[in-house]
Amino acid sequence: MSIRIAVVDDHHVVRKGLIYFLETYHDFTIVGEAEDGEAALTLVEKVQPDIVLMDVIMPGINGIEATKKIKQKWPTVHVVVLSSSAERESVIPALQAGANGYQLKEVDPEMLAETIRAVCSGESRLHPKVTKHVLTRMNGDESEEEKRLRDLTNREKDVLRELAKGQSNKEIASELHISEKTVKTHVSNIFWKLDVHDRTQVALFAIKYGISEYDRF
Repeated sequence: MSIRIAVVDDHHVVRKGLIYFLETYHDFTIVGEAEDGEAALTLVEKVQPDIVLMDVIMPGINGIEATKKIKQKWPTVHVVVLSSSAERESVIPALQAGANGYQLKEVDPEMLAETIRAVCSGESRLHPKVTKHVLTRMNGDESEEEKRLRDLTNREKDVLRELAKGQSNKEIASELHISEKTVKTHVSNIFWKLDVHDRTQVALFAIKYGISEYDRF
């Protein structure tokens, strides 16, 4: 049976190039394309592909957040991240979001085709350059910052996510249905546990670990 593929990438030339390449295989069928995460969610709901090739850095809903939403709503849809980044900050979040594979855009075309087939058969495939991040994670070699994140309570994590969005104490209180005084206490605890001194540092921390984009805890 033909593998039904959806291609998601915000660069038109890259997206069309992928489609052109994939269409050369008799066992692949392109069922749609999207230029960002939001469009990808609409596409998946409409066509129910076997696999989504997902870029990471896109405007609006990025590839990591879109992957998480897809896997939550359509768990049988496979997602392979196809990115130009082999950095830990992209790889680990993508896999935590539920990606079934992670390949780099520099990958040999035949290897990409094999990855698609393998993932659709229930396997996981990672580019050699990103495997080290997974092994490091499995060995528990977390950075001090990651350890600090994991020391936060569940409610502090909720508040941190709102801080990452630039919300004020009043807005956070309204969103989480707690008092502003309680929010202030949580914010103070977050600053102390993460060893930061202001909201700007919290925002930078959030950007580094993608905390505003998906649940990484």
